[in-house]
Amino acid sequence: MAMRWSELLFAHWPVPAEVLRPALPERLRPHLDTFDGSAWLGVVPFVMSRVRGRLGPFPLPAVPGLSRFPELNLRTYVTVDGKPGVWFFSLDAQHRLAVRVARWTFGLPYFDARMTCEINHAGNGSASAVYRSRRTHRGVPPAELDARYRATGEPFVTTPGTLPDFLTARYCLYALKRGRLVRGDIGHAPWRLRDAAWDLNRLDMTRLIGIELPGVEPTLHLAEPVDVVAWWPEPVTASEGAAG
Repeated sequence: MAMRWSELLFAHWPVPAEVLRPALPERLRPHLDTFDGSAWLGVVPFVMSRVRGRLGPFPLPAVPGLSRFPELNLRTYVTVDGKPGVWFFSLDAQHRLAVRVARWTFGLPYFDARMTCEINHAGNGSASAVYRSRRTHRGVPPAELDARYRATGEPFVTTPGTLPDFLTARYCLYALKRGRLVRGDIGHAPWRLRDAAWDLNRLDMTRLIGIELPGVEPTLHLAEPVDVVAWWPEPVTASEGAAG
């Protein structure tokens, strides 16, 4: 699959590893990543666009109605076989077909939501995103995000060994598909990030995993748009159930 991610905000909170680890599947608990002694919980709103399949180097025609929609995920970080990746607790999207395709192909916990992302341009040339999401998936509590966010600094590329790099330089995802651990690789250019700020009106995305966000300001980074290629997930066999 090929796509573009834009209007993407990384919001991260440090969480004690002993608090976050029980929210992971048992086989992944030994693989939870930490930085400066803490695990990290991320809320990431963005807009997905230019979505289409690929057959080798050749792009397939875009699916009508599937080419642009908001998405929001709740995540943490694991490393399996030395490969750092993302574990998603939930993903909300305003596209019923995309939700069902992602659930079936990747085994990811996608949910239907009603979502908007509006870009407001100020007179000084700056811009902010107003992002609202309310989960509407049948049988699931209606988690919400309502925030306005904007860049506050100059673009930079992350440096290995730093917190921004730990939180964002993740080029695969892990999921449980029909009870098996799978990994889907992701390819894109290095992130160009900016420090960011937000005005938060509502955030209760952690309800389903039973974790209260710590009462500290999150680490916020706004990402410049990036073109992404995602490969179909494959089983992880070497380290299932093993620490690493």
